[in-house]
Amino acid sequence: MKKSDLPFAALLDAAIVRGRDALARRQAPDGSWCFELESDATITAEYILMMHFMGKIDTVRQEKMARYLRAIQRLETHGAWDLYVDGAPDVSASVKAYFALKAAGDAPDAPHMKRARDAILKLGGAAKSNVFTRILLATFGQVPWRATPFMPIEFVLFPKWVPISMYKVAYWARTTMVPLLVLCSLKARARNPHAVSIAELFVTPPDEERDYFPPGKGVRKLFLALDRTIRHIEPLIPGALRKRAIRHAEAWCAERMNGEDGMGGIFPPIVYSYQMMDVLGYPEDHALRRDCENALEKLLIERPDGSVYCQPCLSPVWDTAWSTMALEQALAVPAEEAVEASGSTGETRAASTPVAQLDQQIARAYDWLAERQVDDLKGDWIENVQPDVPPGGWAFQYENPYYPDIDDSAVVAAMLHRRGRAEARRTGRDPYAARVSLALDWMRGLQSRNGGFAAFDADCDRLYLNAIPFADHGALLDPPTEDVSGRVLLCFGVTGREEERASLARCIDYIKTTQREDGSWWGRWGTNYIYGTWSVLAGLALAGEDPRQPYIARALAWLKARQHADGGWGETNDSYIDAKLAGTNGGESASNFTAWALLAQMAFGDYESESVQRGIAYLLSVQDSDGFWWHRSHNAPGFPRIYYLKYHGYTAYFPLWALARYRRLVEAGRAKIA
Repeated sequence: MKKSDLPFAALLDAAIVRGRDALARRQAPDGSWCFELESDATITAEYILMMHFMGKIDTVRQEKMARYLRAIQRLETHGAWDLYVDGAPDVSASVKAYFALKAAGDAPDAPHMKRARDAILKLGGAAKSNVFTRILLATFGQVPWRATPFMPIEFVLFPKWVPISMYKVAYWARTTMVPLLVLCSLKARARNPHAVSIAELFVTPPDEERDYFPPGKGVRKLFLALDRTIRHIEPLIPGALRKRAIRHAEAWCAERMNGEDGMGGIFPPIVYSYQMMDVLGYPEDHALRRDCENALEKLLIERPDGSVYCQPCLSPVWDTAWSTMALEQALAVPAEEAVEASGSTGETRAASTPVAQLDQQIARAYDWLAERQVDDLKGDWIENVQPDVPPGGWAFQYENPYYPDIDDSAVVAAMLHRRGRAEARRTGRDPYAARVSLALDWMRGLQSRNGGFAAFDADCDRLYLNAIPFADHGALLDPPTEDVSGRVLLCFGVTGREEERASLARCIDYIKTTQREDGSWWGRWGTNYIYGTWSVLAGLALAGEDPRQPYIARALAWLKARQHADGGWGETNDSYIDAKLAGTNGGESASNFTAWALLAQMAFGDYESESVQRGIAYLLSVQDSDGFWWHRSHNAPGFPRIYYLKYHGYTAYFPLWALARYRRLVEAGRAKIA
């Protein structure tokens, strides 16, 4: 029997069983899931250059990483490297990739290197790179230190009331800046054992270049003038003060080093801490240096072709939460009723994971998630909230206790609440009640003044800080966002405690003020307006908002209007640059975008509309033979406009969840009629 000959219900059941079996097989023995998290060329290039900075070069690994960089160079178009698939060439990513390949031994006159060099020069040359790239180049002696902003290490001693201080910037900026400012203040110099130079990437010789900082307006113009003025006083800084600041930075980093999971759980602070310790003379066998090396090792991925890339961080809590929800939704399909696309029910029974085993896997996942709660440490978030706010969140990574995030915490707390209530009905005891209560108290305590929720901190929204020369990337802050706020609505709606009622109402007011005129919401942590709109609508539905309200009806109409002819949805990361592109991708659909659009509509019980029916049919048509889905695009920003990610798990669990959710709604509708 051909797949096309099977009835729709059989196709749906078969797809769900294949998807859930594929997902179940990916679970780790401890109960977690962790999919690859891929970015662009920058992290892998920086890893190679880090080896040359330290003078410890693993030539085998270096060649595997160089193979990856060559593979993602856009030779067929502009010849450089972009920040996401189909994006414009990016000068900073391209300079780092070119430098890393040259350090790895690629000849400058090789065709791919010449193509890259021509593209970089066309973009203005290496002098037009961003601040972080120019700092890297300064450590390698490729640009003078005046090409970098003046940020002395004494910054770490500034009290909180100073307009520019470390607890006024986002966690990722804070953990990156502290060790990096030690390197800058000491004018760190890479060992660079092969004396690799990229002088050929400059339009004007670096020592003659006078335009490292583009002219600014308003506050930025003032900060640029201050930078030019105060950098001349650096020789006047007392040596004792500098030593004190460096000691403070060392101690601050050591306290947050986070073992083999690395400081902040993200690549930049891990690398900068590692380099800082080297510059400060820590011996090679020092425990903290070893921890950094092991943390970096855990970020590496070897692909089937033998190439290697470095992930920016690991995402096990996030992946485990969504994978668990998808599996739970999919349990409603008995494997013996599902028909493989081949038409062989016998093969289906033999290959499918028994429901009892899936139940056990789901139970292990819940136990694993519960144990990851940070309930015994007040991290950096305490600096911006009332001192009596208790800890109770979850981090994104395996371990990152100083930096739990609200997005993960809202999802996990809502899941534990529902699971715990079900256990209480069965056994009379809710094993997760105390954890959920702590999480709710913590999240409520981190609500920002405007009613919204950010990822890691409350009220990290002093926009003037994005105007300092160091912040040319515009990603120094962690203000409240629509998608995270939608996730909190989901959690507060599911748990339904009286203590969160006022907070929930304020959050809904925030959501209403941030809705765009066309009905959509911006997505900070996923691409982009489709992700943001799904995140908000899912939260509003579980918070009990009436879908007949005009603002919700407008959002649903916006989603339906963005559906493609093939029934799917897609969105380009270019929408972060041009909002007119919101919800569009030249007609190219992708499974994760389609799943988000479907889940948004189904959140309010819609499963019969033409929009939902066509979307489900699209997902069925593009499932791969391995049970998963795939798409080439990056599907989330690390930082909008400057850094993007591809969550490999998004095309594994979100499409499965959408199909399974649809089937449950259909079954519920039939039961209601009966």
